[in-house]
Amino acid sequence: MTDLDELDRKILLALAQDASQSAGALGRKLGLSQPATWRRIRRLETAGVIKGRRLRLNAEALGFGVTVFLGVKLARKGQISLEDFERAVSAIPEVQTVEHVLGLYDYRLRVVARDLSDFERVLRRRIMTLPGAGDVEANVLLSEERLPGPIG
Repeated sequence: MTDLDELDRKILLALAQDASQSAGALGRKLGLSQPATWRRIRRLETAGVIKGRRLRLNAEALGFGVTVFLGVKLARKGQISLEDFERAVSAIPEVQTVEHVLGLYDYRLRVVARDLSDFERVLRRRIMTLPGAGDVEANVLLSEERLPGPIG
């Protein structure tokens, strides 16, 4: 674990809220120079604390009004490799995340669809036909709030 001071934590919180801000803008908010801010960000990246920055698209604005969390239990454990299932499910464009989890289900998928009938099509024609797909449980997302999580 990397030792984080208060400025590191402030930088991480600020970047978690808006990763697109420049080192200069971030430094002005925190009372640091642009080079000092950039060096701290670079140190956090090198240490692996910051793994990357990603673009978050608004699925609803792109016409995907339904998000479903889908629990998938593999039907024939041992007869299909986890890698084969993960590779096949990752090739489905509507599947945004694939998480291998411990519990009642083997995988948790985040799936977007235009509407519920579109989700049913994706489920029946793409997900349920995957090698090893067994029982599923669907939970439709009603609302979402992103929180930065604990830092240090």
